[in-house]
Amino acid sequence: MMSEQETQPQLALERIYTKDISFEVPGAHVFTKAWEPELSINLSSSAEKIDDTHFEVGLKVIVQATNAGETAFIVDVTQSGIFLVDSVEEERLPYILGAYCPNILFPFLREAVNDMVTKGSFPQLLLTPINFDAEFEENMKRAQAAAAEGNA
Repeated sequence: MMSEQETQPQLALERIYTKDISFEVPGAHVFTKAWEPELSINLSSSAEKIDDTHFEVGLKVIVQATNAGETAFIVDVTQSGIFLVDSVEEERLPYILGAYCPNILFPFLREAVNDMVTKGSFPQLLLTPINFDAEFEENMKRAQAAAAEGNA
């Protein structure tokens, strides 16, 4: 018989790292024009089981800045973390991997993007904080609505 202490859920960040990073400035002529950028930001997350108690969670962003109709820069960063997830209720796992872990990774992703952009000699770019809890809830509602439509 297992004691309560042995079955206590565990959740911990064991390692955080930049998994993939790239920065591109297609042409130097971008620096000769007035800076009035339009930004396209694409953010996604992923989770992969490493072993019985560990998951790799990745948060990826691609930011493309255009100025005067031309690409000024493209920054692509994947910030990842290895999370210990042990004895957690199965129904809590999607929330942990889809909201809790991305919330932890986002400040590191934000810093990496800003560093790349400023080192490229562009003005500071601080990504707006994201409420991953609300995003997760919206995605769940959409999935439930799609499932209900499929069963109708």
